[in-house]
Amino acid sequence: MSAISPKKPQSSKRSGAETASTKPKASARTKIKRLRAQVKEAQPLQGLGPERVTKQERVLTLLSRAEGASLEEMMRATDWQKHSVRGFLAGTVKKKLGFQLTSSKAKDGVRRYHIAMPRGR
Repeated sequence: MSAISPKKPQSSKRSGAETASTKPKASARTKIKRLRAQVKEAQPLQGLGPERVTKQERVLTLLSRAEGASLEEMMRATDWQKHSVRGFLAGTVKKKLGFQLTSSKAKDGVRRYHIAMPRGR
């Protein structure tokens, strides 16, 4: 009679062929390193290139004008949707930055938002 040998539990590790295909090849890694180095070189040095203007700065500039800004003006300046602009006004302008935001409806029916004096914390 032949002896029945117990089954060996299979290892959870993958075979070498499977893991090798998921890792990038050495040549791909070197290409990535070269591309990253090129991007770092291409970025403008501080003070020499054009200054980056964020969408937040654009909206705050619009809100600080004497006439304020309408929702549509802020949407055009940032390419945000209405709910995103309103969320920015409530969450960032009022809560995080601490500005007092006022709104008024003009005779033409357009609501305009304006930053008043910052409140103390």
